[in-house]
This record gives sequence, C-alpha cells and structure tokens, in this order.
Amino acid sequence: MAHSDRTQTSSGGADLPAPAATRALVVEDEVEMATVIGDYLEREGFEVHISHDGLDAVATAREFDPDIVVLDLGLPGQDGVEVCRQLRTFSDAYVVMLTARTDEIDTLIGLSVGADDYLTKPFSPRELVARLRAMLRRPRPIGAPVHDDDEGLRVFGPLSIDPIGRDVWLNSQPIALTRTEFDLLAVLSERPRMAYSRRQLIEDVWGQTWVGDEHLVDVHVGHLRRKLDDEASTSRFIRTVRGVGYRMGTGE
Repeated sequence: MAHSDRTQTSSGGADLPAPAATRALVVEDEVEMATVIGDYLEREGFEVHISHDGLDAVATAREFDPDIVVLDLGLPGQDGVEVCRQLRTFSDAYVVMLTARTDEIDTLIGLSVGADDYLTKPFSPRELVARLRAMLRRPRPIGAPVHDDDEGLRVFGPLSIDPIGRDVWLNSQPIALTRTEFDLLAVLSERPRMAYSRRQLIEDVWGQTWVGDEHLVDVHVGHLRRKLDDEASTSRFIRTVRGVGYRMGTGE
C-alpha cells in the first residue's frame, strides 16, 4: 500500500466498518519511516493521514482533526516544536514527539511545546502503539467535588474544575488546557490533600506501562502553572511537596 502526503488511507476491504476509528496524523520526513508507522497503525485499526513536512502537517491537522499526532522533532521547513506550538492553538489531540537523538530529550523537557509524550529512535512500532493505546485508555477521573453543589464542581478559591465536562475556569474565565494538562489537574484535584509522587502521577495520567523520564511530569506542571497564573513561589493551586512530588493547593 502506498502512502502520500495528506492522503487518507485505510486497511482492509471497503466493507469493513471504520467510522469510529481513531484518527492518527503521522508527521515524519523520512518516507520509509512514515510508511512503516502508518501501515502499522492502520493494521491496529487507526485511520491514518501522513505528512512529510511541518507546514503541511498544520494544514492537514486543521482539516483532518486528528485524535493522535505522531510528530517528528526534526522536520524540514518548520520543525516539530513549532508544529506542536501551532497545533496547541486549535487542537487538543494527544501528541507524541519522535526524536532521533537522546540529547534532544533535554530540549523537549525544557521547552513548553505542549507534547504529551515522546519516543527516541529507534523504537518499535509495537512500543509506539502501546503508548498511544495507553493515552486513549486514560481514565477520566470523576471524584467527589471539593465543595458539594448541584454542578459537581471542584472549587479552589478562584479556580473551578468540572471533571465531567472537562472545563476549567479561573476568575470565571475559561482556561484552555490540553488533554494531558486537564488529566493531570483532574487527578490532583480529585484528592486534594494527597501528595502524589511523580511515579503515581505517571501511572494515573500516562498509564502504568509508560517508560521514560518521570520529570516529564514537571514539564506539564509548569504548563499548568503558567496557564493558571500560578507562580511556583506562591503555589496557590499546585504545590510542590519536597522529596515527594505535588498536591493541590487551596487557591488562597
């Protein structure tokens, strides 16, 4: 089966049902690598689009509205970091960044690009699919609200979290979060008195099978703090527990 830029592909015969297939956008400039990833995802039941450069990837994402984006860091024209930044202006798709060099992991961790996970090359397609499946299986925590009310909101001072509708408001203004950012905030707010270790948060948000640098949690906590105007020094909403990890603050 041949793949081409911005071409929808499907596996099996035309009579196979696929309307509920998870949409995956593969952004990889190495054609052979992109084809291998795309073919494997299709065999796993994903509906796949492929782009080979950053500019096309953003345009395709707007049209295709993917659930998952597999995004190479080193792309011609517009690199993966910039593509991810642009994606985050209109999409909450899960983003897995691919990097060819281990020293680029520090770059990914240090940048607020909004990616949900990363893999270093070489990797097996099976490992990639396992990561994607883990993200798609993430539980959407729905626990008892901090203050019981008819709407079931969790309220921390000026911060309100609706775990059912997956909405967040700060000072009555809506806050746009990625799926991973919301999942992380939902876990912390479900048991606000509990101090979570990074490993606990990894298991609750990324899944028990996730393997990688646990400081990825710190990156997403940093994203949340910026969006919630929550300085690390004051920690109104997300507090650092030395030697342990993080817990929710009161909002005051």
